[in-house]
Amino acid sequence: MLPSTEHGCIVISDLSGYTGYLRDTELEHAQNVLADVTDTIVSHLRAALRIVRLEGDAVFGYALSDQLEPYLILDSIDATYFAFRSRLRDIEHATTCRCKACVQIPSLDLKFVGHFGEFVRSRLAGHDDLTGTDVIVAHRLLKNSVAEQFGIRGYTFLTEACTNALGLDPRVLGMERHRETYDDVGEVSGYVVDMDRRWREEQERTQVYVPRGEAQFEFVAQVPGSSAVVWDYLTTPTKRLQWQTEFDRIDQDNPGGRRGVGTTNHCVHGRGAIVEEILDWRPFDYYSVRLTLPGLGKWTQTVELRLQSKGSTEVAIRGERLRGARGLMLRAMNGTLQRNLTKNIDRLRKVVGPPDDELSPP
Repeated sequence: MLPSTEHGCIVISDLSGYTGYLRDTELEHAQNVLADVTDTIVSHLRAALRIVRLEGDAVFGYALSDQLEPYLILDSIDATYFAFRSRLRDIEHATTCRCKACVQIPSLDLKFVGHFGEFVRSRLAGHDDLTGTDVIVAHRLLKNSVAEQFGIRGYTFLTEACTNALGLDPRVLGMERHRETYDDVGEVSGYVVDMDRRWREEQERTQVYVPRGEAQFEFVAQVPGSSAVVWDYLTTPTKRLQWQTEFDRIDQDNPGGRRGVGTTNHCVHGRGAIVEEILDWRPFDYYSVRLTLPGLGKWTQTVELRLQSKGSTEVAIRGERLRGARGLMLRAMNGTLQRNLTKNIDRLRKVVGPPDDELSPP
């Protein structure tokens, strides 16, 4: 039986400065650094993508069209780039070695290309392999003029086919229009995101996080699936309604064009509503929200995810300590909150189903 044609989003990450770094540094030390950062890239990209293979300095992955969640793809790219930059910084600060391989760590950067199209999947040595014209297009995009035209080395270049498939508004998201022309695949139009600027903005953002020692309320549970899958069900309104059945609808407002800091959710039940404002957003580690609850007022919660062995994720929900009458009221509500969350998480486990081995850590 011939394999069928499928559609999906192809994402490739590629190390900028890789060739020069290998050429100009001690090979043994350089390989250790590159292996370290490649592990970081793979572990974060595979949270939302199926990894096909490593291609030297590139990581090639995809998501099928019926599994596409636009914010999840963008969050996965952000999380991977931020983890990459953090890892480079940590290696640079931790080492006392003055060899060229260690000194030139800052010369490395990371770029991403994303394209949507059709391909055929086949199984080789127990892993997926993708073939098709759109797979070729995605690989051609790695050789482009973005760095020269925009003066940046760390970037994301999403084709117009990709942004359309994901339902993104490039103008609202602040993406810059760009096109490339190739002899074999012709003209490819798309949009560019400056990832170095995204990294700087991330460093300047204020952290809002309720740690275990400062929480008045805490609920912990295990949910099957990768942290990205669980994150998606916790944060996407349509998917939340599959397990948070107490709400009639969830109206979401994204002023920045995508889910993140500043997003507001109105969780409607009958004539009442719970308002959630996202204060901190660190895919796929944690997010913090300021809830406005009837009778209790404003209350900050952190929802933290930790990937466990065998493809399950620990979900910890912690609420800040309240004082005075509000603190007494929260203590009185503790049992009810625990029971409601237990029911919701039980429904979430059934909705998510068994973990997907291909999206679980190796």
